[in-house]
Amino acid sequence: MTCKQALVLCFTVAPMLAVADNLRFQVTDAGNGKPLADAVIVLPLPVDETTADARMVQENRQFVPHVMVVPPGTDVAFPNRDSTQHHVYSFSPAKTFEIELYAGVPEAPVNFGTTGVVELGCNIHDQMQGFILVTDQHHGVTREQGAVSLDWPDERPLPDQVRVWHPRLVNNTELVDVAVDLTGSDPVTLTLNVRPEPETDSSLQRLQQRFREL
Repeated sequence: MTCKQALVLCFTVAPMLAVADNLRFQVTDAGNGKPLADAVIVLPLPVDETTADARMVQENRQFVPHVMVVPPGTDVAFPNRDSTQHHVYSFSPAKTFEIELYAGVPEAPVNFGTTGVVELGCNIHDQMQGFILVTDQHHGVTREQGAVSLDWPDERPLPDQVRVWHPRLVNNTELVDVAVDLTGSDPVTLTLNVRPEPETDSSLQRLQQRFREL
C-alpha cells in the first residue's frame, strides 16, 4: 500500500484483534531498519486534558526531553541546569518567543496556546535543538525501542488513519497522515523516511542563521 507523501513507506499488521482497547505501534527508520525514538503518534480522538506546568530543561547543553508533547494552554518553564548561560528561542509559527541570555530559572514560563510543532534553539550553543509538539488529540511518544501503546475506547470504531511526526522527517514542521489497518493483534509497524542523524543538523544551522540575521 502506498502511503501519503512517500514519507511513510509501509505498514504491517497481523490478523484480527479481539479487543480494541490497546493499540500498539512500532516505528522504524527506513534507511537502516533501526527503531526510532521520539516519534509521536497522534490518534483522531480529542482529549480534554487539564493543562499543567511542564519543564523543558537545559542540561549538558541539551534540551531535556528532546521532544515534549503538551496540550494547548500549557505553561512551560525553561530551567537551566548548566554552568553556562543559554539563550532559548523559536521562530515556529505555532509559537515564536525568545528568552534572552540567562542562568537558573527564567522569571516567567512560556505559554503554548496554539497547536503545532515548535522548534527550539539556543543562540549560544549551536548544537542544541529541541521540540515541543502542541496537540489536543490522544497521543504517545516512542522511546529507545521505537514502541508506544495507546488506549482506544471500545465503543468507538477503530480509525483508519493516524498522524505521525518525528524530528528528522524531511519536513518536520508538520505531522504526516498515514493510512493504517488496526484490526491486527501485533504492533502496527510504521517505517519512516527520515534524514540521517548528522554530526551537525543543517536545519539547526539554518535556524541559527535566521536568529543572527535579526
